[in-house]
Amino acid sequence: MIRPLLSVLILVGGLSPALAQQKVEISADLFTVEETSRQAIFTGSVVVTHPSVTVWAPKVVATYGEGGTSDIRSFEATGAVRLKTSDQEASGERAVFTPGAQTLRLTGNVVVINASGTIKAGELVVNMGTGVSTFTAASGGRVTGVFSAQ
Repeated sequence: MIRPLLSVLILVGGLSPALAQQKVEISADLFTVEETSRQAIFTGSVVVTHPSVTVWAPKVVATYGEGGTSDIRSFEATGAVRLKTSDQEASGERAVFTPGAQTLRLTGNVVVINASGTIKAGELVVNMGTGVSTFTAASGGRVTGVFSAQ
């Protein structure tokens, strides 16, 4: 059970501030910058490619601070969100990464799959600062997991 939880950290590790200096490629059908709200909005089959993780979503909004687009305050992907690394995948309806808090929150029919098994939950919160991943059940449901011995 620990292996899948640690793998989740690897999955989102590519979004950590220490790796933020690496090249990130984003493609979308439409790109809009809203200066007043300090948002970069990508819509339509968005693909975000980082050396350690790829994210697919219908919409991605990066909110930035006074430092411009290199000062990302939050990164939100919505719709059918999928994250993939070399050894696992996660999916949900909404993913919010907050660099300052070093947290990733994946919500809505969360599924994490790797060679060790599958975990399903309503929400996953990964605190990269503490190394703690917490899966929470959806209302009225339970967190479920199927694991295989390695």
